[in-house]
Parts: sequence; structure tokens; C-alpha cells
Amino acid sequence: MILIVGADGAGKRSYVQTLGYAPEDIADGILDDRRAICHVEKLVFEDPDAADALLEPLCTKEIVICAEVGSGVIPTDTKVRLGRERTGRLCNQLAQRADAVVRLVCGIPMAIKGDLP
Repeated sequence: MILIVGADGAGKRSYVQTLGYAPEDIADGILDDRRAICHVEKLVFEDPDAADALLEPLCTKEIVICAEVGSGVIPTDTKVRLGRERTGRLCNQLAQRADAVVRLVCGIPMAIKGDLP
């Protein structure tokens, strides 16, 4: 599995398409039978208490894309804070199990773990 992280608008989805994945190969915030998933943070924010249950299904994907949600101002809303924390912890677990971790900044991929695909 390749974990791809980056801020909103950083070019994560475009990068995945350069790896040979068509837009229809990438699920958007839902777990289904597609090989890649984008917006993992949406899944976590829907039910932060169920974030731990997402690990195994996500590890079966070829590509997992998640927006970085831990930077910036700390939200006052408890559910948003919990969602950010659980997303970060899930990404930590995904990164440990990933073959490669790529961070996108301004459309430029940087290998954090493993080689750039």
C-alpha cells in the first residue's frame, strides 16, 4: 500500500493519476472495491470513534490518500478536534504498514518512506 498525504490542493489526486490510476479507480471518501481511496479524513470525521476499524480495510488498498488535518489553529469544536486527532493516529498506523509514504507539496512528491512510485 502507498500512503499519500498533503494539504488540500497539493496535487495528491493528480499524482495518483500519473501512477496509472484513472479517476474512476479512486473512491472519494467511501470504502468500496476500488483500488484507491481519497479523502480518508472524511471517513474518520463521519465517526471518529470508529477510526480504528478503518485500518485493516484501508491496508487492502493499493493507494490511500489523506489530507493533512493536524496543522493550523486548533478547533474549538470537540468533534472536529477528535476527528483531527483520530485521522492523525490512523495515518501514523497506515504509514507504519505502508510500503511507501509520499507527501505532496505544491504538486511535488517527496518520499517520506520507501521510494517514489
